[in-house]
Amino acid sequence: MAARHGIPTATIVPAVVRRGDRFLVVQEVIPGNPWYLPAGRAELGESLVAAVQREVWEEAGVQVTVEGILRIEHTPSAEGARLRVFVTARVDDDRPPKSTPDGHTLQAKWATLDEIAALPLRSGEVLDACRHVLHGGFVHPLSLWLRGGAPWA
Repeated sequence: MAARHGIPTATIVPAVVRRGDRFLVVQEVIPGNPWYLPAGRAELGESLVAAVQREVWEEAGVQVTVEGILRIEHTPSAEGARLRVFVTARVDDDRPPKSTPDGHTLQAKWATLDEIAALPLRSGEVLDACRHVLHGGFVHPLSLWLRGGAPWA
């Protein structure tokens, strides 16, 4: 029997961070400078919660606590797979989002759904995810995220 190889998988964690009727969005440093949710890849050896906290800090300059899971997407392809875990999070303090460009993002800001709709977005999923959260859509408990080998109790 021929050897089988695992699928190389990029794990990406977009965060829907809400404060009242506003959501945290970041302007990306990619062609066209679109706006998106704070998001990024989990690094080797990093938990997904830690990856969310790090990415939101790097891209938006605010500290967050992850609260729940919105959805998990697995997209296989011939080159590997993409696993995206959309989460909800709350800010830990009143610090304003960053406004100085760096290698991660150009800026971050709090925006209402109408303000987000008027931005050049990388994807309409930004508005869809924020709308889902604002209108009380289901959020899975964070307790679904378990480390390998966790007890079944």
